[in-house]
Amino acid sequence: MTITVRNYTLDDLDALLTIQKEAFPPPFPEELWWNKEQIQAHVDAFAEGAMLAEIGGEPVGSATALMIQFDGKPHTWDEVADHGYITRSHTPQGDSLYGIDVCVRPDYRGRGVARALYVARKSLVQNRGLKRFMAGCRIPGYHAYADRLTPHEYMNEVQQGRIDDLVLSFMIRQGMTPLQVMENYLEDEESKDCAVIVEWKNEFR
Repeated sequence: MTITVRNYTLDDLDALLTIQKEAFPPPFPEELWWNKEQIQAHVDAFAEGAMLAEIGGEPVGSATALMIQFDGKPHTWDEVADHGYITRSHTPQGDSLYGIDVCVRPDYRGRGVARALYVARKSLVQNRGLKRFMAGCRIPGYHAYADRLTPHEYMNEVQQGRIDDLVLSFMIRQGMTPLQVMENYLEDEESKDCAVIVEWKNEFR
């Protein structure tokens, strides 16, 4: 099985919508799936960050990223992603690649699709000479610990391997390092609206 990653275009709209719908089925709000205008904006603003993973020509996953100048200040997903359009938030002279989404069709999970997309992102960081790849990572396991751990304490427990979080633990296995907690990052009941900023540093920068 060979996974290939290429840049998506507006011609891939139907495939991208299929990935979104299967990855985030109802009751996930339909209005939060990418729309045609957002896909076009991704391609126009930063085509290199718009990625589609395929197996045997079948679209199985996607990822979108933009460039920012990272300063460590608190921010929300809407702010960094420009509400999913990236037009105003993409910074061509920025020092960091920031991932705003990764989607994998359920039938293809566990086959290395997400990993292939992260490898492609790291390659883009190196090719661009950027300092890092980073993302705001959901912590969906946090709701089970919220009555006894702060988000920062939970992040540390996952980082030390004492708690396994579906998303954050995966990111750590991809070589990402937790940096800080962002509260009120995105409406997310499981994560208690929190996210952990994670980074992969470009050792050649």
